[in-house]
This record gives sequence, structure tokens and C-alpha cells, in this order.
Amino acid sequence: MAPDIPSERFVAPTEDADYIKRVVMVPMRDGVKLYTVIVIPKGASKAPMLLTRTPYNAAGRASRAVSPSMLAMLPQGDETFVQEGYIRVFQDVRGKYGSEGDYVMTRPLRGPLNGTKTDHATDAWDTIDWLVKNVPESNGKVGMLGSSYEGFTVLMALADPHPALKAAVPMSPMVDGWRGDDWFHNGAFRVNTLAYIASQTTVKGRGEAMATGWYDDYDGILRQGAVASYARRFGLDKLNFTKKLFEHPAYDSYWQEQALDRLLAKRKPTVPTMTVVGQWDQEDIYGAYAVYSALEPMDKDNKLNYLVVGPWRHSGVNYDGYSLGDLKFEGDTALQFRRDTMQPFLNQYLKDDAPVADTPPVLFYQSGSNRWQKLKQWPLACASGCPAASKAVYLKDGFKLDFTAQKGGEEFDEYVSDPAKPVPFVPRPVRMGDPEVWRPWLVKDQRFVSDRPDVLSYVSEPLKAPLTLSGAPQVKLFASTTGSDADWVVKVIDVYPDQVPGQPEMGGFQLPLSMDIFRGRYRNSMEKPEAATPGKVEQYSFALPNVNHVIKAGHRVMIQIQSSWFPLYDRNPQSWVPNIFYAKPADYRKATHRIYHSGAHSSSVELPIVPTAR
Repeated sequence: MAPDIPSERFVAPTEDADYIKRVVMVPMRDGVKLYTVIVIPKGASKAPMLLTRTPYNAAGRASRAVSPSMLAMLPQGDETFVQEGYIRVFQDVRGKYGSEGDYVMTRPLRGPLNGTKTDHATDAWDTIDWLVKNVPESNGKVGMLGSSYEGFTVLMALADPHPALKAAVPMSPMVDGWRGDDWFHNGAFRVNTLAYIASQTTVKGRGEAMATGWYDDYDGILRQGAVASYARRFGLDKLNFTKKLFEHPAYDSYWQEQALDRLLAKRKPTVPTMTVVGQWDQEDIYGAYAVYSALEPMDKDNKLNYLVVGPWRHSGVNYDGYSLGDLKFEGDTALQFRRDTMQPFLNQYLKDDAPVADTPPVLFYQSGSNRWQKLKQWPLACASGCPAASKAVYLKDGFKLDFTAQKGGEEFDEYVSDPAKPVPFVPRPVRMGDPEVWRPWLVKDQRFVSDRPDVLSYVSEPLKAPLTLSGAPQVKLFASTTGSDADWVVKVIDVYPDQVPGQPEMGGFQLPLSMDIFRGRYRNSMEKPEAATPGKVEQYSFALPNVNHVIKAGHRVMIQIQSSWFPLYDRNPQSWVPNIFYAKPADYRKATHRIYHSGAHSSSVELPIVPTAR
């Protein structure tokens, strides 16, 4: 009757493993200790270290598989690091999983929003200081990388970098949660944020998925009414971060003072930084470009600030890059970047006596032509030497589109926007938690909404020559509403010919290149919302996400306009309320929206066109 489970912890033999794993609690300056996993190649000496600070379980990030092979055990995106003999470090941020302390979602830097003596910058500093003093197998050089929230922690470390931090690779970083990253886009709230908040803040580890009781998010969320009612239904209104969001619907000091592009622009960069993002990043499509633009004026010698954009989804750089949705690319684009560009870049700064890498200031995969481009700066369309490259494409009568403004003719097109029947952002049933739905939705064929009466589609004639777009399209919309508020969704679309030899299923495909939403109440000020005057023509100007794409000859250009994108974005009630989170059922009203396209009110989208020769 001897017990079969030993009283002491069982430890399996590790002689066959090609690595040594150490788990330590690294002390911070305030006494809090952070759970840290260090994976060292056996026999390593003077090896560089790569650190990732994560809220997503350091133990799990360092254990993709149970294996004696370091290559098999670490994440897929780490394969080149293993082959180059790097020491890999994962750490839980304070308050998550194995780390001590309190968790604050995207904890701000010390200052107006953080009165304590610690933040992600100090925690990164203290961790790096401990690593260089306590990992004898290392050469004392540390790099940081990570994607999404992990990319955010990389950027936070750059606010006050440790001298041993020699290189940084923030991937798909969350930079400004109001302008165009996780929580809002131009003031419109991303409803799936609530499920993420539940997973991150209900328990120290990963929270359980919400038991919603429905299959189709479109129906289920629509029945809840306003976002505050939805949150209350599942108890999420009691969570602190939910309260913060609901208290700050506009772009006030709460958002401005933690926008990382603004903060980093005030600090002279010292660490070579390669910011990486996917052209169709469905979560953090704004921040990478914003950080690159903020740092670029301070990088006179092109030695500190680099930008990489691949044909990927959010964090797609760390997985296979052969395709996205229905799009196919030339080989594994993600591996190509990791192996041929990122690894030499890291080696240059982290390995002793490594050769200087041939790293271009900007590396961008141009879709349409399906090729990597090495560029001197971004965007091309607005670079010095070609100020007239951008060109407006105008909406016209008969839902036509071309490069000349309309004089006379019909003044407007109109549609009825009904909050009870919002336009879905993907075909129904909508399953926002399904990876096969969520990851590729930004390249979804837009024909599923083209024929709706509340979606306007303006189309050009087939192009006689290729059209190269390289930059951020600028929307200049003249519109009126019978309500007192409205949202505007604008899409730039590449319409394929009716027949595509070699890939017949792409015949007539409507490929979204750049699209976003704008909450109309912020047309004059992002900080101070204003009601619209019913019937008054007003101008709505905003930027769409960056694009680098060749629309081929024979294809057509389409501009789509609508006023809801549900259930990803909350519905605008279309009647004025001070805070849309708390709108009442009676506030949601039908409204007739008019899009003007004649004379002084010629709506257009300025396309960042670059001559093919460039």
C-alpha cells in the first residue's frame, strides 16, 4: 500500500535534451518578483539573449511541445534564434500567471496616469540588469521582441532602455488604443474588446470564455442593446478596465498621455528598432506606422529606425506566410523575413563579431505584384521629391468613379441606415472567436455586402495600366444625415476581372485594400464631440490604413461607403447622446444619409499613387 505518487516532485532525466531550462523569480526595484523562464542551449558560451515580456503565460510560451529539442519546444517563430544559438527568455508581466504584483492593462509609464515608481520600462530595465549579471552563459547583450501586447512591452522598454538592450523588434504593437489599435478606431468601439478584457482581468491566469448562450454574435450582441447593457449582462461592467473605457469614449488626456508614438517622439532613440506589422493586421493596424513616423525624424543616418510590413494578419509574422484567406503569395513570406532580414539584423547587434547586416530602412511586401521591396522611406507617395504623387478619385453619378470631379448632375446618393439592421463586417453567422473568421477578415471578399441598399459602391472602368498605391488613402467625405450623429465606413477595394485564369474562384473578387470606420461626432475634434445638424452638409476627413498594392490592368477600383460594421464595432444610435456606451433603446433611430459628389461638395478619396517606375 505504498503511495504511487512520490512525496517529492518527480524530475525526469534531461540528459537527452539539447537545452537547459531555468525558472527564476527576478526581483524588481520595489520588491515584486517576476516569473521568468530562461532556455539556454547546452554548452552555450557568450551567447546573446532574447527577452519577451508577456501577459500570455511565460511557461506556456516556452513550452510549445514537450520535447528534448529546443527547436521543437520553442514557438514556431523562434526557429532561427535556436539555429543561431540564442538564449531565449520569457517573463510574465507583473500580476499575471506566475509573477507577483498587481496587473494593470497596458500599464502607463510613470507620470500623470501612473503615480507609482514602476512601469513596464522599469521592469524591463530591472530584468535585463538581472539577466546580464546572473546568466553566465551570455555575452551580456540583450534584445527584446514580441508581438501584440508583447510588442507594446518592447516599446515601453525603449522609453528608458537599459545599456545592455542592444536591439528591439516590436511586432504588431499596441500603440494608441483609441486612434486605431485594440480598443477603438477613430472613436468607434470594438465590441470584441469585452471578451478580451474578461480573458485578461477576471483571474491572474487566463480567464474563461464568456458563456454567451448564442452561436451568431450578430444576433446575440444586437439583442443586448448598447455596449453598457451587454457588459452588464455578463458582469463585465464591474471590471476596472471596462470602467476606464466607458469613462473615456473621446480622445481625452487619458488616451493622449499613453499613446506610445507621442511618448517616444519626446525621447531620443538609442536602440536600433525594427517595427514589424502585417498589411492586414486585424487588431493593431495603426501603431507600427505611427511609431515609425514618430522616430524617423530623429534617425538622420538611417541606423536606428526600421519598418517591415508583410502580407500578414495580426502576429502572422511568427507563423506560416504562404497565404492569407484567399490570397496566395510567393513562398513563405514570414519565414523569408525572419530568416533573411530579422535574424541578420539581430545578429549584428547581439552576437559578438557578427557581420553588418544589409538592413533596408523599410522592407515592404507589395501585394498585387507579390514581391518584397527595399525602400528608403515610407510612405513612397508622400516622400520628398514626389509631392504630387497622391491623386483624388471622385464619386460620381451612376455610382461611377474616376479622377475628375463632377460638375453638375445629381448632387448626392442616399441610403437609409437602420441600427436595427446593421451591416455585418463578415458574412453571417458571425463568429468573432473563430480564428478562421477573425484572422483573415480584412481580406474577405466584399461582395457579401455590395448589393445591400445601405451600402454604396462606386466603381471605375477597367484600368488600362497598373495602378500602384503606396501610402495611406485620405478620405474627404461630404455628407448629411437626418439624424444628429453618424458613423462612416469607407473601403478602397481592388475588383478582379470576371475571369482569373489559374485561380477561377477569384473571378470578380472584391479585395479590400484599406478600410476603416470614423465616428462622425469627432469630425471637428477628437477630444470634444459635437452633434451633427440634421440636413446640413458637413465634411468628414480621415486617413485609412496604409496600403502597398498594385491594382493590375483590367482590374477596377471600388470605393464602398456604409454606416455600420457590426458586431465588431458598436452601433451609432444616430441620435445625439453624450456617451454612446449608455445609449437607451429609444435612442437608436433610422436615419437617411446623403453622400454628396458634385461641385464644391465632391466627395473623394485621395489615393497614394506612385508611378510604376518608382
